[in-house]
Amino acid sequence: MKIFIKNMVCGRCISAVTGIFNEAHIKIASIHLGEVETESDLSEQDLQSLEKQLLETGFERIKDSSHQLVEKIKNLIIVKISELDVDENFLLSEFLISKLHKDYSSLSKTFSQNENITLEQFFILQKIEKVKELLLYNEFTLTEIAGKLGYKSVQHLSSQFRNSSGFTPTEFKKLKIHNRKPLDLV
Repeated sequence: MKIFIKNMVCGRCISAVTGIFNEAHIKIASIHLGEVETESDLSEQDLQSLEKQLLETGFERIKDSSHQLVEKIKNLIIVKISELDVDENFLLSEFLISKLHKDYSSLSKTFSQNENITLEQFFILQKIEKVKELLLYNEFTLTEIAGKLGYKSVQHLSSQFRNSSGFTPTEFKKLKIHNRKPLDLV
């Protein structure tokens, strides 16, 4: 039985969800970001109990197909950005088409209807959160960060950063309180 789960955005989320299933004595056949396949079907009572445990930990079972698709899109984008492998010729549309084998306009429409934000805006917000993280780690220069996240220039990155956060990257680094958002809340 496949169960789709909202807010699974990283390896630690997979560990947390695995723990929830183990506590519930539900055997997992496979687990990926946003998706768990169990070895057997679950009763309605088991599903309700599982949903309760997931909610208590910040996850949520996704029941309808459009929300499942949106969660797959989000996870693909988050993983792509976390790999720091976005070159300046990267096209979000081609990437999602190749991964999901669906028409980009329908992906974009479904995403916008369910999230009240466009796919492109979500992609930019995810990149900005990654920039914040990398700035705080202080491992890369702004030029290197721009290159790793597919920006054509530092100016382009700085402009998007300022529009999103209200600060330049340099101003952000100097702040005492760094207002980063968890990726599942972007």
